[in-house]
Amino acid sequence: MRFTDAFRSKTLIAAGLAALLQLAGPAAARADDLAAIKQAGVIKIGTEGTYPPFTYHDSSNKLVGFDVEIGQEIAKRLGVKAEFLEGKWDGLIAGLDAGRYDAVINQVGITEARQAKYDFSKPYIASKAVLIVRDGDDSIKGFADLKGKRSAQSLTSNFGKLAEKYGATLVGTDGFDQSIQLVLNGRADTTLNDSLSFLDFKKHKPDAKVRIVAEEKDADYSGVIVRKGNPELVAAINKALDEIRADGTYAKISDTYFGADVSR
Repeated sequence: MRFTDAFRSKTLIAAGLAALLQLAGPAAARADDLAAIKQAGVIKIGTEGTYPPFTYHDSSNKLVGFDVEIGQEIAKRLGVKAEFLEGKWDGLIAGLDAGRYDAVINQVGITEARQAKYDFSKPYIASKAVLIVRDGDDSIKGFADLKGKRSAQSLTSNFGKLAEKYGATLVGTDGFDQSIQLVLNGRADTTLNDSLSFLDFKKHKPDAKVRIVAEEKDADYSGVIVRKGNPELVAAINKALDEIRADGTYAKISDTYFGADVSR
């Protein structure tokens, strides 16, 4: 074989290998993140820091919250330290793509669209839509009673759409706190809202004259989200979550922030 033929042959082989690697995609070329996390001794966790009671700053400006403590416990069981990196919600999950975080722990809902692009741990938070009324108001006992009632809602929220589906007239609000106040002062008959937000509210204001009269059967679940192609990291996080539940740590953290078990 002439030199030029040999050179051409090697070039074609190299080009073929390059094409195969390209077709295999980035997931095939990248190792599972667990090994890198263990080597670094740190798991970098993306979180908002402005979303109580999940992740926020206390009076001394220390980052605290339900998700913060869960993240710390996961890190401990992985044998590493937790490093929290704060960012706005809109950019948190994108931070995984950019490699800024190893995981995001911020009540991230597990959806089909997200599962197509990212890996999730098993669920560790469950939340349901609940129907909230004033104490002493017996005119609303379930979702079917919403027809013709005034429901205090964020107009673009899923809860608002659900209230309309049941025939309620919406009274627009900026969020949960304002919705509750309108129910308390009689400017609205009810609000259909998140069960976890209500538990947090009652934890801080146990004497508030509002109660839950009904809840949706199906829950929405949240998990720890990581980059796609990390089976070992997901398995390690799941094992940590199992241990946290089994030894009572989860129940303790959950009770601190919600006064109830929010895993189911």
